[in-house]
Amino acid sequence: MKLYNKSLVFIALAASMAACSSKEEAKVETSEEVLPVVDVMQVTTQNVAQINEYTATVEADNINNISPATPNRIKKILVDVGSQVRRGQTLVILDEANSDQLKVRLDYAKLEYERAKNLLEIGSGTQQAVDQCKSNLDGLESQYKNLMENTILTSPINGVVTARNFDAGDMCGGTPILTVGQLSPYVNVMINVTEGDYSKIANGMEVEVAFDGFPGETFTGKVKRIHPTVNPATRTFTTEISINNPGQKIKPGMFARVSINLGTANHVVVPDRAVVKQTGSGNKYVYVYKDGVVSFNKVELGQRLDNAYEIISGINNNDLVVISGQSQLINGSKVELLKRDASGNAVATDSVASK
Repeated sequence: MKLYNKSLVFIALAASMAACSSKEEAKVETSEEVLPVVDVMQVTTQNVAQINEYTATVEADNINNISPATPNRIKKILVDVGSQVRRGQTLVILDEANSDQLKVRLDYAKLEYERAKNLLEIGSGTQQAVDQCKSNLDGLESQYKNLMENTILTSPINGVVTARNFDAGDMCGGTPILTVGQLSPYVNVMINVTEGDYSKIANGMEVEVAFDGFPGETFTGKVKRIHPTVNPATRTFTTEISINNPGQKIKPGMFARVSINLGTANHVVVPDRAVVKQTGSGNKYVYVYKDGVVSFNKVELGQRLDNAYEIISGINNNDLVVISGQSQLINGSKVELLKRDASGNAVATDSVASK
């Protein structure tokens, strides 16, 4: 009876070991047969337009701050923000008390000068007295002219009032009373160009400008001036863009996007679905296939071209890149290529069927 029980135990153990062995062999066989299936595409180099985009804020073509040379009390402000003004138009009248006092002195100086001339003519005066009176008169006339220019303030340009900082009765000081901006025929934007692009930009070069306020509409601008020194903080050159503004449609303060074509470059172009973003970082990668294995290549993206990307670096001309199935892959994964028929349609592989 004991021998019989031992035999049963031995047989059970043997069967269990055989079953485990069969399962392990099945697992090994399955892992060897099932590989990730990927679709690949051969990529080539193309001539890609190097269009750089810059952001900026619109500024008036010419800006004038309206303020007196010396502090004074404001009597009247004749315009407001948004008012269209013309050159020579009176904008602000300041307190005239000082000018009235000076006018009295000026009138008296004119009488003294005439009296000195008359005395000289009848032989009762001297040329020295005439010269002194004339010198005093000239000085007072100059003071009066300057004071009047700082009592009645006019616009030096045709433009629009873009800022008003005081009201009637206020004592004006260092801050301008008004700001007048010239919005026609041009407005300006200032962009910062990198050292690498500096040599590719020239005065008179045409650019395209878009505004959020005018979706779908493009405006034409030209490079007006390139500042000759680099900003040491940003390592960029300030560049002024002049934009046609008929009808003063574009207003100061608007957000602008300036696009400049800096020529072409011959770079690899890949479908956008080949580009993988690494989670938790801004790095971009592309899987490259070679001899049944994929490598995880970090790439530098250039221009977005509809449903493709320009690649500055990271992959080479004629490389085979993975365009589907990336979620199953890691660097160095062995893969099987998706098979296609003569019409280009996908054909299920053994690996796909086994899944």
